[in-house]
Amino acid sequence: MSQRKRSKGSGFSQGEEGDDDCTPSQMRVLSQGSRNLERHSREQVDQKVSELVQFLLVKDQKKIPIKRSDILKKVIGEYKDVYSEIVNRAGRTLQQVFGLQLVEIDTKHHIYILISTLPRAEGENLRQDDQTAKLGLLSVILSFIFMKGNSAKDGAVWEFLRRLRVHPGERHEVFGDVKKLVMEEFVRQKYLEISPIPLTDPVEFKFQWGPRAAKETSKREMLRFVAKIQGKDPAFWTSQFKEAEGSPGPL
Repeated sequence: MSQRKRSKGSGFSQGEEGDDDCTPSQMRVLSQGSRNLERHSREQVDQKVSELVQFLLVKDQKKIPIKRSDILKKVIGEYKDVYSEIVNRAGRTLQQVFGLQLVEIDTKHHIYILISTLPRAEGENLRQDDQTAKLGLLSVILSFIFMKGNSAKDGAVWEFLRRLRVHPGERHEVFGDVKKLVMEEFVRQKYLEISPIPLTDPVEFKFQWGPRAAKETSKREMLRFVAKIQGKDPAFWTSQFKEAEGSPGPL
């Protein structure tokens, strides 16, 4: 019974239903997991789960992607043998208590972010926090990129922001250094991806959505955001409407 429960919770079980059909090698893995847990007291594992939850929440406040290597080094330490148990329990706590889900956005380098699973209010495009103003600017940029065909040159982005009285070469009273915010902070937080365009001199850059943006918002929400600002029906933009919805129909 303990092995069956452990298999389901660890996230590494091969079967979805029961352990009766497990192969001998799978049973050895399950047995090893049970023995690993027995090396540590329940209080010790609980403490590590609590530490990991706090670590992830602090990282999320700064919107910094979380590396598995940092989790191992700064939190797990000598508890590597029960890593999966600690991470899975921390994930359940984040989901049940804070409405957050731990999502892997880079499987090669094992990089994670937290995304909100709470219901969103009408018109809310991204999870709100104490950086609401910055996220508002981000929504504007993401919507511009989408309306431009999911890719926009840096010059077009800067010109668009200037029309909104947000000048990349000047310090803004709310956003500070706008260019640094967009090209460094939003990129580091994985909201944007910026890459050089080949054979351009001086070099030009291409703006696209980053993996966090794709997780926390959607093209449908961005189109609704644009339509609300411009006072038009989302279907006014035929190609974007079809892309956002997948097929014609009411937004």
